[in-house]
Amino acid sequence: MLKFLNIEDIAKACHQANRAYCIALGDFSQPMWDSAPEWQKKSAINGVVFHIKNPFSGGQASHDNWMQEKLKDGWVYGPVKDAERKRHPCIVKYTDLPVEQRAKDYIFSSIVQSLGHLVDPLELNEYPL
Repeated sequence: MLKFLNIEDIAKACHQANRAYCIALGDFSQPMWDSAPEWQKKSAINGVVFHIKNPFSGGQASHDNWMQEKLKDGWVYGPVKDAERKRHPCIVKYTDLPVEQRAKDYIFSSIVQSLGHLVDPLELNEYPL
């Protein structure tokens, strides 16, 4: 019997993989999923929905979707991430991102491509893009 995953399960897996990758790079700023602020969880969920609904999109599309969401929510470029002031160093064109940052987009999209088929299609309808 097929057991469905929910979208938040996949978002949590993506977030935790991103956190582990950041730690490997020496960046210890990412909280565990359960301690992450709601805006960060919402962003991960949005990314999961985007990739399930656009299954052939890769890292660049992932970044572009993330950046669109950030800009819509009032974030702007800043040399250092500052959630209170809504500043982020990755609010740049994908081609201007350092390769380490691009890798995060591929990790995210790969996880969703691996697990997205396990989401109940009825749940997916609850998340319009």
